[in-house]
Amino acid sequence: MLTAIVGINWGDEGKGRMVDLISRDYDVVCRYQGGNNAGHTVINELGKFILNLIPSGILRPEVTNVMGNGMVIDMKHLCGEMDRLIDAGVKITPDNLKISERAVICMPYHVRLDCLEEDRLGDAKYGSTRRGIAPVYGDKYLKKIIMMGDLFYPDNLKKRLEGIIDYKNLFINKAYDSEPVNVDEMMEYLTEYGNRLKPYVCDVSDYLDAQIKDGKKVMFEAQLGALRDIDFGINPYTSSSNTIAAYAPIGAGVPKYKIDKTIGIMKAYSSCVGEGPFTTEWFGDEAEDLRKAGGEYGAATGRPRRVGPFDAVASRYGVFAQGADTLALTKMDVLSYMEKIPVCVAYEIDGVRVDKFPRGVMLDKAKPIYEYYDGWMCDIGGCRKESDLPVNARKYIDRLEELVGCEISVVSVGAERSEYIVRK
Repeated sequence: MLTAIVGINWGDEGKGRMVDLISRDYDVVCRYQGGNNAGHTVINELGKFILNLIPSGILRPEVTNVMGNGMVIDMKHLCGEMDRLIDAGVKITPDNLKISERAVICMPYHVRLDCLEEDRLGDAKYGSTRRGIAPVYGDKYLKKIIMMGDLFYPDNLKKRLEGIIDYKNLFINKAYDSEPVNVDEMMEYLTEYGNRLKPYVCDVSDYLDAQIKDGKKVMFEAQLGALRDIDFGINPYTSSSNTIAAYAPIGAGVPKYKIDKTIGIMKAYSSCVGEGPFTTEWFGDEAEDLRKAGGEYGAATGRPRRVGPFDAVASRYGVFAQGADTLALTKMDVLSYMEKIPVCVAYEIDGVRVDKFPRGVMLDKAKPIYEYYDGWMCDIGGCRKESDLPVNARKYIDRLEELVGCEISVVSVGAERSEYIVRK
């Protein structure tokens, strides 16, 4: 069984929490794209963890975790993340964490370039996390990168690095008028953190292929959501990688295989971090009330998330882009304070009702058309069966299911591992 766990919206849907929950039934969890520009928050008996790079299955000792070739890896950040987990009692060894030799290294100069460009853009900035993600993916397609497997060949590595840095300094020094990158300093960086990580680096394509042939269950974990996909998202306000499920076997390292099941994750309301169109966005006290109720602050950056009512138009598009077979609805409990709950069922663009998710300038013009539903105004954190939920909560779930055209099989009613309901 090959299963993808993916985001339906702008990211921050609660994928880490669902991967932690569902991974109990899997042998391998593999991250297949992205870097440390987003975070998955997981709460269990060991504490609260924010995972930026390491797959969320790491919190289950029986699960092997793979970082696929589609990822970009900030080695210093990864070492720090590993240390925090180990200090909290989480087991991390080359047996339960494997890094693809083809995964790309996000270098310090990528972070510098990211910051320099966002500063240059000023008010027109894309909302980057300033962690080097766009520059390193850009270099990947320019074929000017260092891969994790290159760490094993230091002589060739330095020669390659010299050529790359000559090229990068044309931008850093000449275009941005910033201090040039020093080759020896970058080699020291690669040596220091590379030596720590080399025991974990291997041919994960061979490993995953063997596991799948042996009948093991593999979960592919995405970062961010469909609307942040570089091809199908709200470009240019996207990530720089493919966040959709169809890319999972490629980014994991096993392109010969096909996904058996795709589980889409979406919140019971809307939230996003970063710039770009966000049709249902709330402001002022209304937004702050929802933000506080949901703890809506970025796991990677700490930035306050933009929040608003559930957007059925965007979510229906996300279900399509992800090819979701079933959905998990998270943070249902957060809405318990609302007497009336709005849901965006369509957009109005230039006076015309629109049911299909638009792009570009048409999305910028979109205004939400709302339906309102009675709230339940009580704590639902103790509910463990659908029948335990208040009638209005069940009606709300049924309506969301109808609007997005995909079954909702799991509902999260709290942050703890045990706080969920299986519907179907």
